[in-house]
Amino acid sequence: MNLIIGSHVSFTKESQLLGSVKETISYGANTFMFYTGAPQNTKRDNIDPLVTKEAHEVMKQNNIDIKNVVVHAPYIINLANSLKPASYNFSISFLKQEIKRCEQLGIQKIIIHPGNHVGVGVDKGIQNIIDALNLIIEKDQSVYICLETMSGKGSECGSSFNELKKIIDGVEYNDKLLICLDTCHMHDAGYDMSNFEDVIKEFDKVIGLDKLGCIHINDSKNVRGSKKDRHTNIGFGYIGFDNFIKIIYHPLLTRIPKILETPYITKEEDDKKTFPPYKWEIKMIKDKKFNKDLIDHIRKP
Repeated sequence: MNLIIGSHVSFTKESQLLGSVKETISYGANTFMFYTGAPQNTKRDNIDPLVTKEAHEVMKQNNIDIKNVVVHAPYIINLANSLKPASYNFSISFLKQEIKRCEQLGIQKIIIHPGNHVGVGVDKGIQNIIDALNLIIEKDQSVYICLETMSGKGSECGSSFNELKKIIDGVEYNDKLLICLDTCHMHDAGYDMSNFEDVIKEFDKVIGLDKLGCIHINDSKNVRGSKKDRHTNIGFGYIGFDNFIKIIYHPLLTRIPKILETPYITKEEDDKKTFPPYKWEIKMIKDKKFNKDLIDHIRKP
């Protein structure tokens, strides 16, 4: 089986996509996810076409298929709440810009959180998302929007397959919509990830496996159904390593990119320095062997 595995990586003003690719290679990965700027704001630098071209060449040399690479839209985008028209319209405008940036970079998938209804109710929130996506999506765009499954925290929309299906059904050019499954979010929303066979069957029945574009691989700090959304490292939470191996190596998901978004780990000697665990987590996944001392190993000087 050709495992498509990677993680969230950085994207800086100077090295841009090339830096993201080099970081990916250092983790032993063959795909990756990045934000085209800080996830908490909308400050963005111009895309350098020469750096992008070099990045594409390095990807080819290292067997990284650009079709498996994904961008994540910033959290500030909220398509579910139209109570503040200026903020709603800005979210629409900015997501359009992010799609254009993906096109400049040659990336074909962008992940978004569907949105928070902030008191207007789930049904109205879903309609707001539909209305926004109908303004955003162009018939001939090359970029697919991946709606991420959410935990149900606060007023989040999209914590169930049925809610996501409603969004898809309401969008005119819904052939440009895909789904990103997030294992932590699904667990926290109440899905039993220890019985993934039934979960994926339900997904296929409600939405369809042809709509699956990406999977976020994250363990959860909380019990199933907690609706809290707190990621933890693979095998160190309530989902468990053995369940992740069944999910990651599921025969129906071989062509789907799997992306780690697990927390950085703090070094013992400096509580201000954190390090990505992805190199070691990817090795565990490839070896199919859990290292219970992983975090201690990374933390030691």
